[in-house]
Amino acid sequence: MPFFSTRSRAWQGCAALTAVTLVLAAAGCGSGDTLPPRPAGSAGPQEQLAELTVASAGSMRGYSRDRFPHWRDVGKNCDVRDTVLQRDGADIRLSGCNVVGGRWVSRYDDRTLTDPADVDIDHMVPLANAWRSGANKWNDAKRGDFANDLDRPQLFAVSKTSNRAKGDQDPSQWKPPNRNDWCRYAKDWIAVKHYWRLSVTDAEKAALRDMLGSC
Repeated sequence: MPFFSTRSRAWQGCAALTAVTLVLAAAGCGSGDTLPPRPAGSAGPQEQLAELTVASAGSMRGYSRDRFPHWRDVGKNCDVRDTVLQRDGADIRLSGCNVVGGRWVSRYDDRTLTDPADVDIDHMVPLANAWRSGANKWNDAKRGDFANDLDRPQLFAVSKTSNRAKGDQDPSQWKPPNRNDWCRYAKDWIAVKHYWRLSVTDAEKAALRDMLGSC
């Protein structure tokens, strides 16, 4: 899944909000939006998994990566992709904000990479999977927040080969070849879906429960 830097504009004002609907402001407003993300809590992955809504995967109708604007600017000539490359790497070399060298250990396949061209930024919960599990009802501003989320375990620098093998598959369809990552992978997937109130399929939930068994 190749990625391209995309400048996104912050959404601007909604219609006047009542005290009851103010809570929705952080998630964007307007037609087609859904419940805001859950506040941070202390529930463990098993409890979070139990709280996820189980539903069949939705339609891909209307889906486009452009409906999830990324990567956002985070400074002069810097974007979220650069931020993740720097955060997840070691011995980073920069040209301005562009990462031109470094060393990355890809958690999915336990490969060490030294060429940024071999590194992709993976969305833990892929954009297309999010679309099928509830994000199709969001507005583009909220989808942009999801696609650029640096506060949840949603963005990781991994090998290009593992990222593209994963595609938009859920854990019932694809798991990291590195079994030592299964526990963390399941916890991260659950945390993202729980925070963003995305649904899971029966098979996905069963696979996540099995993967938690490796913890």
